[in-house]
Amino acid sequence: MSFGKILQLNTGATIPEIGLGTCSDQNKVESAVEIAVRNGYRHLDLAMVYLNQDEVGRALKKVIPSVVTREQLFVTSKLWNCSHQQGPAEAELDETLKQLGLTYLDLYLVHWPVAFEPGNGLKPLHPTKEGEAHLDLKTSLVDTWRTMIKLKESGKVKSIGVSNFTIEHIQGLIDATGVTPAVNQIEAHPLLPQDDLVAYCKQVGVHITAYSPLGNNRLGKPMLTEHVVVKEVAEKLGATPAQVLVAWGVYRGYSVIPKSVQEGRIISNFKQVALSEGDYEKVTAIGVPGNFERFNIPFRYIPKWDIDLFDEELEKTATYRVNIV
Repeated sequence: MSFGKILQLNTGATIPEIGLGTCSDQNKVESAVEIAVRNGYRHLDLAMVYLNQDEVGRALKKVIPSVVTREQLFVTSKLWNCSHQQGPAEAELDETLKQLGLTYLDLYLVHWPVAFEPGNGLKPLHPTKEGEAHLDLKTSLVDTWRTMIKLKESGKVKSIGVSNFTIEHIQGLIDATGVTPAVNQIEAHPLLPQDDLVAYCKQVGVHITAYSPLGNNRLGKPMLTEHVVVKEVAEKLGATPAQVLVAWGVYRGYSVIPKSVQEGRIISNFKQVALSEGDYEKVTAIGVPGNFERFNIPFRYIPKWDIDLFDEELEKTATYRVNIV
């Protein structure tokens, strides 16, 4: 089992330290969520764009109230890019709640700091630029954040936050509205420590949730679970490499949401181990300047998002930058 630790958000709410990510294959998530909740998970991370919230809703019906009460679960979902405008945002939240069979979310995040033109599905294609997503360059992050604030005021969302946002993006929201996001969910693993962002979030009171804590095979590269240092530390602790990487994120103060649809891995990932300072430093040393790697960059998606989100070298040729204000 996990250590059962919960972490404080700036809203006064608490978030369980370990959760289940659900960005997984369709038709397997219903079973995964049921297995997770029956084995102690109380934090579930969802999103409209994963196209499986209906599966999560079916799983929730099997475990509420027989295994847990609704209040014992922490359920996060995310607003997709095509719904950054007020009307579409309200409609997407209502659809999310309908799919899940819930009356409220514990946390609602802006999934990405970029808007798509609404009305043409989740991944609208640009009408004249082949192979590109149709970006909405008019709706700013602050516009969307003001809509999120209204969603929170509706009572359908307990806390609001962001995902994949940089220091500049978050500060823009705070400066314009005075409302600080409760959470920034980011790609976080030893190859992408983002120390400046982590320090900034701590300073302004934004909690970090780590996705892809095991690395990512999006680029066909070896997973961090195969790294020799991670395997050495795991062997020393009598743990799995995945447990070591989850523990690395926990050591840094994150909540961590490893994903899996395999029963054995779901259960194993929830069995926490604690890293000593020495073991933490060993794992941290995997990532050094010049060796950092961000796996999730939409500029190389198909269709491509022609926008610079992270100021990565790969994004230098992007046509557009994020419209903050």
